[in-house]
Amino acid sequence: MSSETSTPYTPASTVTFGNNETVSLADEIKKYKTKELIDFLCKEEDLELEEEDLEIIRKQRVNGRDFLKTTKEEFLSYGMPGGPAKRLADFAKECKERKLKAFSSYKTKADLEKVLQEDYKISSGDITLIPQFKPVTCLVDENSPEFKLCIDDILRRIRNMGPVVDSNEAMRCEYISTILHTALSLLEGLIITPQMKITGEINTGREDYAIKKILDDLLEEIICITEGKQNQATMGICQNLLQCRSACDMNINMNKKKRKVDEAFDPDYDYVYGIVSTGTDWYFILHSTEGIYSTSRTEYRISLTEDALKDDTELRKNVKRVLEVIVGLLKDRAVGSEEPATKKRRVEEIIKKK
Repeated sequence: MSSETSTPYTPASTVTFGNNETVSLADEIKKYKTKELIDFLCKEEDLELEEEDLEIIRKQRVNGRDFLKTTKEEFLSYGMPGGPAKRLADFAKECKERKLKAFSSYKTKADLEKVLQEDYKISSGDITLIPQFKPVTCLVDENSPEFKLCIDDILRRIRNMGPVVDSNEAMRCEYISTILHTALSLLEGLIITPQMKITGEINTGREDYAIKKILDDLLEEIICITEGKQNQATMGICQNLLQCRSACDMNINMNKKKRKVDEAFDPDYDYVYGIVSTGTDWYFILHSTEGIYSTSRTEYRISLTEDALKDDTELRKNVKRVLEVIVGLLKDRAVGSEEPATKKRRVEEIIKKK
């Protein structure tokens, strides 16, 4: 590109919400290879790009960094018509200014109401109005070594840290972690990553736990996102919905890279499970690219008090119930096909169950 027609690119500033950074959209676009850039531009219907326009980008091997610095004159010099050349140059400028909002910046009931109303067409901030689904469950043997270890670990933590009453989020996450690790130990081919950074089309940030399916030596697919909270599970559900949406975005982009040419135009579809927990209260979410569902009207509760040290009967019953849901959700998502159409049919089957 000639220095006479190029406009120097200055990275947009980074803003911070709490401990989670919000990056500019440009920071993400800079990482795109040519194919990823074209996939991204195809989603912007207002650009009205024809296949001939995309072929020019492909032929010139324009990647994300190039795109952000390319002017209208340069697009024209590549042989692109004036209309798309101007629209692409203007869009590149917009991308430098657009910010991806942090998950942690959604903190109030008003934030939740706005997300549910604007993003999911649910009329208020009442989480019980989210369409319900009956989670897939998988039987857990109370006599298995994994279950016994889980109960022993929970009892040890109650003994060492005290009961979960007004405990902080970090302490509650100790119990959440124990139960998640137990669920993974009962399955194969899954890994858990704490504090994984997730970046979608609209939001970005770090979540507490991401559970991923290993596809091959290089690729992993996010199948479940868990958000731990001290209290205010409602806010956790709001954040978890956005985390799951961003995880779907990441999965779709990853799957596009591995599709064959004849599959390139398959409809984009994905679904991810979400878990929101205070350690005692547990909520489950199914987030697909076409809708959201939750268990907000069904109580899943584990009492983590010192009474369990004397009699762990109730603890064992409630941990087993929660574990059977988590294992069931993970197994459903882990063993299913990676094809968008098959995933869509699976979700339709799940939400029909009452």
